[in-house]
This record gives sequence, C-alpha cells and structure tokens, in this order.
Amino acid sequence: MGANKIIKIAIVGPESTGKSSLTKQLADYFETLLVPEFAREYCKDLHRNYTLEDEINIFHGQIASEKRIIKSAKKDFIFCDTMVLTVKIWCDHLFGSTPKEVLKGIAEQSYDLYLLMDIDLPWQEDELRDFPTLREHFMEIWHQELQALSANYKIVSGTGDQRLLNAKDIVQQFLRENSKSV
Repeated sequence: MGANKIIKIAIVGPESTGKSSLTKQLADYFETLLVPEFAREYCKDLHRNYTLEDEINIFHGQIASEKRIIKSAKKDFIFCDTMVLTVKIWCDHLFGSTPKEVLKGIAEQSYDLYLLMDIDLPWQEDELRDFPTLREHFMEIWHQELQALSANYKIVSGTGDQRLLNAKDIVQQFLRENSKSV
C-alpha cells in the first residue's frame, strides 16, 4: 500500500446487525472519519417501494459520499457504514439481477477490510428495514459475495460492549499488520 492510500474498512451485513452504531463507535474510538450509509438518508422520505432506479441512485450516492469523505480524511484509514456491494445484494433480491453499471462499479471499488456483522443481535424494528425473517439468508449471501470478491473479511459477533471490543480487536490487529498507527 502506498503511503498516501486511504485504507477503507467496510462494516457490512444483514439488516439490524448494528452496522451504523458500530461504524460510529469505531470512528470515534480510532478518531477518524466515517462514511454514512447513503441509502438510509435517501430512503427515509421515500414513502414508496424502491425501484431499480433508486438502487442505482443509492449506488452513485454511496460512491460520491466515500470520495468526499476520503478527501477530508486526516488519518490514513476510514470506516464505511456499508458499501456498494449492498446495492447488488438488494438488486438481486428485489429485481432478480443487478445492472451492469453497478457490477462494474463494484469491481472498481476496493476495501481493505470488511467487518461482517453477525446476526446474533435481536431484530430492531425500523421503518427502513424489510426482512426480519431472512437474516440467515442474507448472512449466507454476504458470505458468498465477499468470498466471490476474495475479500479480506472477519465476522464480528457479540452483544453489547463485547461486539465493540471484538471489532476493535480485529481493526487493531489489521492496522498493526498493515503498519498503520492505532
């Protein structure tokens, strides 16, 4: 890795696994920036079923958010509350396939570490969450998609403070191995 390359750590996984909370906690703890989940902001006032065009808009919005945050980064790593692979997973599930521009964009994005959130937390109802009975299904999909990318990923399990401690340990080990200041 070059000296000026920003390491991107993506926090991913099925719905209601604590991604947004953990991303904020990690960014605060490591005193670095985070890229928020663009889809959450995009969908909060949608009040209709998503369309394929919405998914493409979310894809472009997530990439633009990452680029903007990277330009502001004072440290050599950031945390991303989800990433564009999420769009593929939703497109495949909701529409049966993923647009070529999204597939091309996924191939062009790179993340240095993925933290895959385990489904060991209880489901938390939220107006933007849709599939409480499909968490095991989506966990398996995440494994398959990350493996297809040959992604460096670790599963983060645990409830309460233990989940955060487990994630911190994984990140600290990764940063040490990649000689970034912890």
